[in-house]
Amino acid sequence: MPRQSTKTRRRKFDAGIARTIEVMTEEYGPFPEEPRLDPAHEIVFTILSQHTSDINSSRAYKLLLDRFGALEAVAQGDLADIEQAISPGGLARIKAPRIKEVLNRLLDLNGSLDMSFLREMPLDEAKAWLRQLPGIGPKSAGIILSFALGMPAMAIDTHIYRVCKRMGIIGPKVTVDKAHDILEAAVAPEQVYPFHLAFITHGRQVCKAQRPRCPECVVAQTCPSRGQFT
Repeated sequence: MPRQSTKTRRRKFDAGIARTIEVMTEEYGPFPEEPRLDPAHEIVFTILSQHTSDINSSRAYKLLLDRFGALEAVAQGDLADIEQAISPGGLARIKAPRIKEVLNRLLDLNGSLDMSFLREMPLDEAKAWLRQLPGIGPKSAGIILSFALGMPAMAIDTHIYRVCKRMGIIGPKVTVDKAHDILEAAVAPEQVYPFHLAFITHGRQVCKAQRPRCPECVVAQTCPSRGQFT
């Protein structure tokens, strides 16, 4: 049998992912389409969401804004007051200085917390700009660009990474950082945001790290790992 060209294989690969997104969205959606927060608030929320539940991070975010009113005030605020405000979210002694540092770095670089100008940049340049901020890696940059600015940037968390490896979308030895590049090349730009929501939901609800619920999986028929857990 003649070998398919890379271009042909890539089109089929894209179609397979597109179909998987469609099936998962039918199962778990519909998903919200509007931006969650503006970019500066998304950065703060992303920091607060690290190593805690959605409930705790949302509560900490609300309490922070209740206490300070605006992020500019947080940037100028006392570190102890920030820590106290976000304490219900956990790891407040680590997250409070990160929040204060990144907000002040934004103000130093840009003169304001408005980052809407990133929409006008090529994706790689927007990522590079964000990654100069303290504590912003590939995942956080992807979340900010995708969730706040509607740009087709991948944000690979532990759930998406696990699902993609089990489904054979990325190889077993591919690093998280490399997965961002591979998946951005494999997923159509207009599908990046629904890809994120569909795959993260699937990872949380069905394709769990321990004891995945393969009998309930809506994409089990196309998953090469299904026999390993049943």
